[in-house]
Amino acid sequence: MKSADISLKDAVRAANWAQLLDADQLARVEADTVEAFVPKGGFVCRKGEPAGYWIGVISGMVKMNNFSASGKAMTFIGVPPGSWFGEGSLLKNEIRKYDTMALRDTRVARLPASTFHWLLDTSLPFTRFLLMQLNERLGQFIGMVENDRLLDLNTRVARCLASMFNSHLYPGVDTLVQLSQEEIGLLSGSSRQRANQALQVLEKQGLLRLDYGGIRVLDLEGLRRYEASDAT
Repeated sequence: MKSADISLKDAVRAANWAQLLDADQLARVEADTVEAFVPKGGFVCRKGEPAGYWIGVISGMVKMNNFSASGKAMTFIGVPPGSWFGEGSLLKNEIRKYDTMALRDTRVARLPASTFHWLLDTSLPFTRFLLMQLNERLGQFIGMVENDRLLDLNTRVARCLASMFNSHLYPGVDTLVQLSQEEIGLLSGSSRQRANQALQVLEKQGLLRLDYGGIRVLDLEGLRRYEASDAT
């Protein structure tokens, strides 16, 4: 079933953390979780607002970003279907530190903060899942800082694509990554044109194929290990 066609109930049940719950816990999660539709360019949540929900992407794609005082945008990560985010703000009971916007028409699931904290109190497997989630997220952001400061753009694009294949953070990603070249540019800190050039270099290396509707990853380990010198 395509993510665009999946029901809210099925999306919740498919979440890797939901499969760790007992029947009573899952029943409460299903009863409390609500769905929202966010059109392309709309806000899933805004910087400065209270963190009232844990958010899962049912279909579409969202990006976490911030804007400087001059209006310059900086994109942190993209969040594909099957992924949940925002646990850090909930755990710290703080306001959102970033904007989250829909890269395309998107359906999201919203689990209330009260239910989120109830799961922490009643489910040891859920708590362990969150520890892993936070650890993986930390590793992701450390990698982003390294990529931004040390790597050329071709390598950043390769690592950006490889980072989407984290089975804990992004369990729903297939070998066909449904990202446009414009979206790859946003996530790798470049223009659409420059991202397209980098993708063509990676395609010539046999690491991916530019398909209709997305990017087909052919050699995941190759993307993870890629360095600019590989193209020479």
